[in-house]
Amino acid sequence: MADMMQFDLVSPEKMLASAKVSAVDLPGSEGDMTAMPGHAPMVISLRPGVLRADSGGEISEFVVTSGFVEINAGAVSVLAEKAIPRELCTREEIQALIEAAREKAAAAEPDTRDIGEKLVADLVHLLDMMD
Repeated sequence: MADMMQFDLVSPEKMLASAKVSAVDLPGSEGDMTAMPGHAPMVISLRPGVLRADSGGEISEFVVTSGFVEINAGAVSVLAEKAIPRELCTREEIQALIEAAREKAAAAEPDTRDIGEKLVADLVHLLDMMD
């Protein structure tokens, strides 16, 4: 399987995916990116969004909230705080995450409130993507 790499997606509850893929689109905290075989090694953090893994034409999509990704030339390992197959994720689940994030942001100290507000904005954008 030339031009393929190992992809693993794990949440605290379970392993959601383990497959050979040709590309993984990631919602990175510094912007969206695509990891492909031969990628330079790096570790990034995730923001709320949709992660897409391409298994040679078959696309698997997962809604992720946050976490970390380790990328190297032959593998992408995702450790997600919360990950749900996109087809199983409901608008109500995302709306509940938004409400919880709003409450947490409102209770945050002034010097860290912008971090909470950014999380709310990312979750609202994710909700918009679900249409």
